[in-house]
Amino acid sequence: MRSRDRRAGLAALFLAHLVAAAPAAQAADYGKRPDAGFGKPVAEAELQLWNIDIATPTGGGLPAGEGTVPAGKAVYEAKCVACHGEKAAGGPVYGTLVGGVGSMTKSPRVLTPGSMYPYAPILFDYVRRAMPMDAPQSLTPDEVYAVAAYIYNLNGLVPDDFKMNAETMPKIAMPNRGAFIRDDRPDTHAERCMSDCKPIGTVADGYKDREAKPK
Repeated sequence: MRSRDRRAGLAALFLAHLVAAAPAAQAADYGKRPDAGFGKPVAEAELQLWNIDIATPTGGGLPAGEGTVPAGKAVYEAKCVACHGEKAAGGPVYGTLVGGVGSMTKSPRVLTPGSMYPYAPILFDYVRRAMPMDAPQSLTPDEVYAVAAYIYNLNGLVPDDFKMNAETMPKIAMPNRGAFIRDDRPDTHAERCMSDCKPIGTVADGYKDREAKPK
C-alpha cells in the first residue's frame, strides 16, 4: 500500500512539472514561428519624428530655422485666421491671442501667449505639436518660427524686424515670467503606516452617526 502511494505521488509530481513546463516551452517555440515576426526595429529617423519636445525655459530642442514677422503674417493668414480671427483678435470659437498683459491678477483674466506664458519657446512647442487643428505637425520649423514672431509682435514683445530662431526666442522677456512659483508642498498629508493601519473607510466621517439619529 505504501509503495503504491509512493508511485502515485511521484506520478502526480511528474505531471505537475510537465504542466508547468509546457507554457514555457510553448512560448519559446512560438518565437520561432514564421507568423510571429510582427513589427520591426524603430529607425532613428522615425523616432526623431516624435522626439519634438522643447525645454521651454532654455529653448533646448528648438530646431534649426528662422522666421520673420512679415513671413509669420502670411502663414497666419493662410493657415490660422479661420479659427483665430484677423490679427489674432479671436474667431468664432477661439478667443484672442493678443493682449491681457497684467490681467493675471484680475478677474476675468485674459489668457494669451503674451500675458500667460513665462517662456517664449512654449509657443513654438505648442504650435508645432498641435496646430493647425486640422493638420497638426504639418508646419515647417521656419513657418512655426514665423508665426511665433508674428504673434509675439502683435503682443508688443518683439519689434517688426525681429528674426525668430533657436537663439533669439529664449531671450524674449515675457511679462509673466516672474509670476510663477515652485509649489514645494507635499502631495499628500497622510501619515505613513506600515502595520496595524486603520482601514480606509468609504463613508465620510460622521455620516453614519447622522443617519443613525432619529428624524
